Amino acid sequence: MQRVEGVVQHYAWGDPTYLPTLLGAEPDGQPWAELWLGTHPNGATVLADGTPLAAVAGELPYLLKVLAAAEPLSLQTHPTAAQAADGYARGVFPDPHAKPELLYALTEFEALCGIRPIGPTLGLLGELGDGLDELAGVLAQAGTGAALTGLYRGLIDPQPVIDACAGSARPEARWVQWLDGRYPGEPSVAATLLMNHVVLAPGEAIRLDAGNLHAYLRGAGVELMGASDNVVRGGLTRKPVDIDLLLSIVDPTPLADPVLPAAPRYDLPAAGVALVLVDAGHVHVAGGHELAIDLDGAQWYLGPGDLLTAATTTYVVTPLGR
Repeated sequence: MQRVEGVVQHYAWGDPTYLPTLLGAEPDGQPWAELWLGTHPNGATVLADGTPLAAVAGELPYLLKVLAAAEPLSLQTHPTAAQAADGYARGVFPDPHAKPELLYALTEFEALCGIRPIGPTLGLLGELGDGLDELAGVLAQAGTGAALTGLYRGLIDPQPVIDACAGSARPEARWVQWLDGRYPGEPSVAATLLMNHVVLAPGEAIRLDAGNLHAYLRGAGVELMGASDNVVRGGLTRKPVDIDLLLSIVDPTPLADPVLPAAPRYDLPAAGVALVLVDAGHVHVAGGHELAIDLDGAQWYLGPGDLLTAATTTYVVTPLGR
């Protein structure tokens, strides 16, 4: 087992204090958004002596992160493995690999995750009142895919949908109001009403497989994903968006139960790995090339057969089947 040092990413939406506190550093006024642990070239981990992690572990098929969001991230989705390989060959994607994700909440964590079932969405639209007949009609008659397409293609005017949320105390409506202040009149603001709004307690998780439309809103968590930076954005961002690509990749199938209850292990089958929680005083035996981080911010690489005795709760990436 060897100590390693991950790479901090200072994206604009990052929290200025959570990650510095975790890592024992002084906040410097910058947004500290993510700590990356892995071999991806956009943020490659090194050993304590400066040796690249890839030199001893090879290219890892996953990334382990700690994410801390003070503001919402973009509304986005990710391709399947086949879509990633095809898009990479055509110059559409920067990586040839899929990017399934798992987010484990370290603090209360708020997110939009997947498409809400049609019945509850129609109930929400009915509660919000006037201005939503057009969206509700398309949703009821043709489904969520058609509703999303209608909003993004300009066939459904998003402004009446946004206006209907004014004054509502529903969290979904309050987020529409906040997001419209930042991105006025944008179709993605209205599209959030079609999605599951979740508030995770610490220890709960969400899994975002390919095609899952999502946006993290606030909070800190441990994130496990495939080693890819393939992000298809639809809005809620100043970065480039690609509506055609988004609509070709997004999966409009309703996700009835997005929240995974607290557990000692969370599998991410599409990446071939799992996130395992090792409690203080317990011993973990590595089953492959593994990475770990604990609640004191200590970071390790474990080779096959290495032993980790946890001093505090430790989050370990291990191969499936272990």
